[in-house]
Amino acid sequence: MYFGFDNISIAYGKRTILEDVSMEFEKGKITTVIGPNGCGKSSLLKTVPRTVTPVKGSVLFEGKDLRSYAPKELAKKIAYLPQLHTSPADIDIRTLVSYGRYPYKRFGSGLTAEDRDIIDETLELTGLSHMGNRLLNNLSGGEKQRAWIAMTICQKPEILLLDEPITYLDIGYQIEVLELVRELCERLHITIVMVLHDMNFTARYSHRIYVLKDGHVFDYGHPDTIISHNTMKDVFHIESQIIRDGKNGCPFMIPEKL
Repeated sequence: MYFGFDNISIAYGKRTILEDVSMEFEKGKITTVIGPNGCGKSSLLKTVPRTVTPVKGSVLFEGKDLRSYAPKELAKKIAYLPQLHTSPADIDIRTLVSYGRYPYKRFGSGLTAEDRDIIDETLELTGLSHMGNRLLNNLSGGEKQRAWIAMTICQKPEILLLDEPITYLDIGYQIEVLELVRELCERLHITIVMVLHDMNFTARYSHRIYVLKDGHVFDYGHPDTIISHNTMKDVFHIESQIIRDGKNGCPFMIPEKL
């Protein structure tokens, strides 16, 4: 397995959140995990940075358990951006992005010329070159999220995990951030795993979708298969119409009633 979860079970106290969940993610593709609130989507991603410890099971990368990798070695391969993140408001974008070079630094050393070149390339790639000196507390929500994504890209990862990357953003910034995510996948050929709640954005920006329900994988497949009347009814308990978005080549869900 290139990257994925092998029979993961997660519990908080006596409450089991996920049980024997296995997922495998295609290299160089965008996979989105969906499901009802509280179904364990975010908890599953948190097993990668080890902020959540599974009761059993493993996270695998290139056929090896993540626990066999040194933290800095792993940070050069996998980047994780949580739903909630904080940093000092008085730092600028360039400084935040430079934190992505931490896994490559030796103890007590500063940024190298190579590091600075990579920071410049990352700012250019994420459309932030003209904003590098702007302070975080002067940015909009969408601009801040773009800067945080740039920080993860500065790690030069093979895999990027995004936990609800468009939460709290207005519709314009949601599209802007997801367009950036798709562009990064296409240009850098990285593997991206996201948690989203919006079904139509999931359909539009994903190559594959996993659905979680009642602690298990309910379904997996292409958006054309997953974004369906039956999925909406069985998982989210709503009636819906599914029409074809001809411009974007994906299904479009119109909720009708509970």
